[in-house]
Amino acid sequence: MKDCEDITARNNVNIVGTGSTTLMLAHGFGCDQQMWQYLLPMLTDHYRLVLFDYVGSGQSDLSAFSASRYRTLEGYARDVNEICAALDLENVVFVGHSVSAIIGLLAALEAPSRFAGHAMVCPSPCFLNKPPDYHGGFEREDLAELIALMDQNHLGWAHQLAPLVMGHESPQRLTDELTASFCSTDPLVARTFADATFFSDYRSILPQVAQPGLILQSASDTLANPSVGRYMHAHMPDSTLRILPTAGHAIHMTHPELVRDELLSFAA
Repeated sequence: MKDCEDITARNNVNIVGTGSTTLMLAHGFGCDQQMWQYLLPMLTDHYRLVLFDYVGSGQSDLSAFSASRYRTLEGYARDVNEICAALDLENVVFVGHSVSAIIGLLAALEAPSRFAGHAMVCPSPCFLNKPPDYHGGFEREDLAELIALMDQNHLGWAHQLAPLVMGHESPQRLTDELTASFCSTDPLVARTFADATFFSDYRSILPQVAQPGLILQSASDTLANPSVGRYMHAHMPDSTLRILPTAGHAIHMTHPELVRDELLSFAA
């Protein structure tokens, strides 16, 4: 295990806020911890907040990136557990956006004593359609085309995906912010994370989750439709599903006050 200073520098760890409960905020694919900026001021008076960037994202140490380590979500879960060990964190409520919700579940399976609960913002254990009982939202061919566009035209891919993620009702400034984040991600990092995110299927781990879970699903979300939330709720033993009156896949940016209210209730 690397020492604390190495880990916190590698993942650009920042700790803010006060409170007896620790929330660990984990950003989604193509993003970084700055995506929590709209929610953050609403939480600092209630919680101790641990923010970080996955290796290859944001202000993390890009030299620490390894395609072999990060070709599966387990590699990102190792980041999470190494941060928890370096900071000696226990009873953490893991707040994961999108694929990070699943990364948090994987981390908790490896180190269950460190986690007290999971708050999942627009999560999906599998973005692929798996007939007849699971509608993840995408056919494999559709995602393959998106990944091919990433290889051929990284900037064009970013401009196509960002509006899909944010939802067409979102303010243009937020879509522009997400587009800039996608554009700034190293292409190899983005491609590796995309493969791990969009072509994986972690539905089998849902029944193994030992901690309480809060599933926050958007009523209209191209990437994770409400049926995904209902599937997760049906297969996670101690879960609560809240389908919010929102549109888009980044409701912590577009509707931070609604996410705050749910977190305050869940992680009291």
